[in-house]
Amino acid sequence: MKARRHPLAVSAGIACALAIAGAWLASATARADDTASSATPGIWQSHKYSFQFMGFTSTYSCDGLADKLRLLLLAAGARADAKSQAGACASGFGRPDKFARADLTFSTLAPPQGDTAADAKPVNGEWRLVTVTSHSPRDLRLGDCELVEQFRSQVLPMFTTRNVVSNTTCIPHQESGSSIDLKFEVFAPVAPVKH
Repeated sequence: MKARRHPLAVSAGIACALAIAGAWLASATARADDTASSATPGIWQSHKYSFQFMGFTSTYSCDGLADKLRLLLLAAGARADAKSQAGACASGFGRPDKFARADLTFSTLAPPQGDTAADAKPVNGEWRLVTVTSHSPRDLRLGDCELVEQFRSQVLPMFTTRNVVSNTTCIPHQESGSSIDLKFEVFAPVAPVKH
């Protein structure tokens, strides 16, 4: 015999489900409103840079260096269309080169200045904390320590950053004792609200 539910129990269940959905919607709307109120308009700035790696511990192929640099660019808040291409290298594709090079073309978000072009379309930006350590971003390894140091000193100044703290320690010719620890806040596009 099939059990019957009392009509009041069904109505109470529906009312409870509607109340939970309403609370979730109100919470999501409040988060979106908080994000919108803390957002500051920003303008994309284009950069081109020829990066030459000089290190003691790791040797990169030019295409391998380009891949690692794109990873760092995106982690630091560069626009998703950032390009990092192998530069002019003596060694061929995939072969380690003592003087590996990569050509970077990327855009960073900055608060608008007085001389901003009238046709520049503003983008909502916010300050976002970035932490770079071994395995964060995921494909970063301890052997990339010197690369992270050079990225911090040569490329990171092209981003709008604050509160940069680098406790990275690279010991030449060995990974043991080295550590990657770079933290900073970057002005980047507002992250979409996840539902």
